[in-house]
Amino acid sequence: MDVVNQLVAQGQFTILKQPLGFIKALQWIFAIFAFSTCGSYSGMFKMSVECKNRSESNLAIEVEFEYPFRLHQVYFDAPTCKGERPERLFLVGDYSSSAEFFVTIGVFSFLYSMAALSVYCFMLEKYRENQKGPQIDFVVTAVFTFFWLVSSCAWAKGLSDVKTATDPDKVIPLITACDELENRCKEIHDPKVSGLNTSVAFGFINLILWSGNLWFVIKETGWLAAFGVTYAPSSQEKQPAPDSFAQGGDYAQQDPYAGSQGGYQPDYGQQSYTEGGEYSQGYEQQPTSYSNQN
Repeated sequence: MDVVNQLVAQGQFTILKQPLGFIKALQWIFAIFAFSTCGSYSGMFKMSVECKNRSESNLAIEVEFEYPFRLHQVYFDAPTCKGERPERLFLVGDYSSSAEFFVTIGVFSFLYSMAALSVYCFMLEKYRENQKGPQIDFVVTAVFTFFWLVSSCAWAKGLSDVKTATDPDKVIPLITACDELENRCKEIHDPKVSGLNTSVAFGFINLILWSGNLWFVIKETGWLAAFGVTYAPSSQEKQPAPDSFAQGGDYAQQDPYAGSQGGYQPDYGQQSYTEGGEYSQGYEQQPTSYSNQN
């Protein structure tokens, strides 16, 4: 516990208030939402087959499916309505590749975001040393941005196919007994896929977050200077302009008439300058001997 308190005391959590750290925290949160809503899904739909001989009917055929949506391995038993044993039927399609790819990107995004946040909070100076840390961060962020684009589009298409393959209206034609006009087949319950729709939405939200974070990471790399774009960190303060009138003795040392001969000495009003702190120009210069005669 003391180690945790020491790390918290040494941490620079103000980075979380800046776009660089704040967006990374959002990426960490939405990555959890993305892979959890997809990876933990399980659904079910119901159908009924009413045979001419009511004793052979099955009015509650339940078909359950779940992640990773290898539907060709999901089966159910349906009556034949011919006095025979129920037939075993399988759903159509294998959509595990797009679903597993989407979940994998979500998990790795979660891990990288957590690691990046730790570096921002506890090793920010080392992160910015020689600009190698920001450059690596930018490359990894660009790679995850591309993967989120691909995985989100692939899973959106895969989800559309899963909805079609698990639609009871599409499954009922697979039942042989439903081809007979005297038998009645109908759906009872559609699968709820709202959680899967949410996972696709979270996927595209992650795409927006990771692509937007590229701008704030590239500011730390120093690569913008190569394109003529100047970027000053917020921590850099502007230095005040030097006050050329801070010392009154500067003008006295730069007297162009110093060392002149002939007794001609200009009256600079040195006493009024040192007491009032102002330097007046446009005064009249008169010889010393002439002032004494007056």
